[in-house]
Amino acid sequence: MRQGWATPTWLKCAWALLMAGALGVSAVQATPVYRSVDAQGNVTFSDRPVGKKVDVGTVNTVPGQPRETRDLQALPDAATETEADGASSFTAYERLAIAAPGNETTLPTGAAGDTQVRVAITPELRETDKLRMVIDGEVNGPARHATTFSVTELVRGEHTLRAEVVDAEGRVRQRSAPITLYVQRASRYLPANPNNPRNNGGSDSQ
Repeated sequence: MRQGWATPTWLKCAWALLMAGALGVSAVQATPVYRSVDAQGNVTFSDRPVGKKVDVGTVNTVPGQPRETRDLQALPDAATETEADGASSFTAYERLAIAAPGNETTLPTGAAGDTQVRVAITPELRETDKLRMVIDGEVNGPARHATTFSVTELVRGEHTLRAEVVDAEGRVRQRSAPITLYVQRASRYLPANPNNPRNNGGSDSQ
């Protein structure tokens, strides 16, 4: 038979079907595959006992991850940086992220650049560790054994916030992924602005 005249597209489709079927079963339970050639030289692969049996062999597969692992890896806030120190036995936290405000949040008019920042950390913050906030690359206040921080007087514009884990010796051990925060200060003369003295019973000379 003239196998050399087999249609290349047909062969590609046949091999694709063969591999797809092989991936769905184990080597022990694999369905036999048979190869046959017709008078025109077209090659056909089938599970029907027609033609010559083909030894597919063992197919390499990659085991799937548990859903919990996939979900954790998909979270942007799961990406953290840990300070390397060969002399320390520090164990990184599974999750360290700024939970609130959300990334790319704009503070509402009247907030005057003040907000509460809540840090999510798993497992619970250890007694020997503390957290601190870093705003635009500068440390914002001392490290504390707390997960909620008050951030005040942010100027108008864009800011980057991140949380850091500090150990008992004051060394940074882990950093969260940064978030972006926008501050929009409206004019004090706008009627809806809570900072307008007229809204607080005051008077405005201008």
